Amino acid sequence: MENSILELWNEVKTAVAAVDGDVKKNAEGNASAGVRARKTLRKLKSVLGQLVKVTVEAEKARKQEKSE
Repeated sequence: MENSILELWNEVKTAVAAVDGDVKKNAEGNASAGVRARKTLRKLKSVLGQLVKVTVEAEKARKQEKSE
């Protein structure tokens, strides 16, 4: 479970790094960069949702192990 959390976290960091340049270019008027940034942000939103679910499941599993 811990590995999947770290894998998702690395995916989040990669997506943030990738979108940084496109957001800056879009702010300067590059429309294509805006399209790329929005696509990456949608993917990031999805990955963040997965990360939240996995971390909640991991915490529940740890609590259950302690109570047994």
